Amino acid sequence: MDHGVFTTARLLQLGATASQIRRAVRVGDLARLRPGWYARADADPAVVAAVRTGGVLGCVSALRAHGAWVAPGHDSLHIRTSKSLRGSVSRSCRGDGPPAPTEYAVDPVDVALGCALRCMTDEHWIAACDSVLESGLAHRADIVSVLGPRGRKLLDKCDERSQSGTESLVRVRLRALNFAVIVQPRIAGVGRVDLRVGRLLIECDSKSHHTSLENYQKDRHRDRNALVRGWLKMRLTDDDTLFGWEESLEAIRGVTLPERHRIRGRDRPW
Repeated sequence: MDHGVFTTARLLQLGATASQIRRAVRVGDLARLRPGWYARADADPAVVAAVRTGGVLGCVSALRAHGAWVAPGHDSLHIRTSKSLRGSVSRSCRGDGPPAPTEYAVDPVDVALGCALRCMTDEHWIAACDSVLESGLAHRADIVSVLGPRGRKLLDKCDERSQSGTESLVRVRLRALNFAVIVQPRIAGVGRVDLRVGRLLIECDSKSHHTSLENYQKDRHRDRNALVRGWLKMRLTDDDTLFGWEESLEAIRGVTLPERHRIRGRDRPW
């Protein structure tokens, strides 16, 4: 994905000649951002801003540009520069080890994840990495190669089965509190659910996937079937997880601490 910004080398690779590039600049088809870098009129504004400043779109901003899930609160422009351009921007994101070359207007996903370790909380990074793995934007082998010891420990906590960023956050937070969390279990008569803690089934609902009439009806049928089979069911909205976690956690504890959720011998719902 080029995002509408190209190096001279990339334009030549695509079949343009030097004279065609100069003419495209003259007539306004391309804008020269800095020596060796050009943008189409419809180029991504964030990418244009990063390249014009002297770097490339990196870190959290690159993850978002690639389509990975990024938690709220990371709205500033994240720019990465090569070693030779390190002084050209006031603050450059960087990962562990020597800086990777700035060959593309938007950093590759693995490079972006390496940088994001310094700009995201652990749980936000894990959620973003879950999204990357689930969507196939990068593989573990690619990611681990750019990580230091801390990043590798966090990568071990990632799970490509996660279906949403908020599901990832709930899993990480509950496991940090020593809850035994099962990811994406298949429940007889109900189907696959996001998370299970004993008898408690947790669904992390987003507006985009659960507000259509069809999905709304399916969700209610699943909830009814779960109840009939002896499961407890809790639905958490994005806001419940992102902005109301303390209250959500209190509700989860209210169900689990009295051991209402625990499964014993003959009480098993399956």
